[in-house]
Amino acid sequence: MSTKRDEGASRRDFLKLAGTAAPAAVAAAALSGTEAEAAEPTGETRIQDTAHTRAYLDSARF
Repeated sequence: MSTKRDEGASRRDFLKLAGTAAPAAVAAAALSGTEAEAAEPTGETRIQDTAHTRAYLDSARF
């Protein structure tokens, strides 16, 4: 059984890269030293009162 290698990256190469890139990205984010700030809510933050939301809330009651 012969395997023909296509040009470019294979699935195995991609998984190797993904396995090393994800921890590196987390480490870079942890070492950046800046803190994230939450955005101020704009407008009304409640859900809209529709028939669908009423039916869901009625079914979720105990």
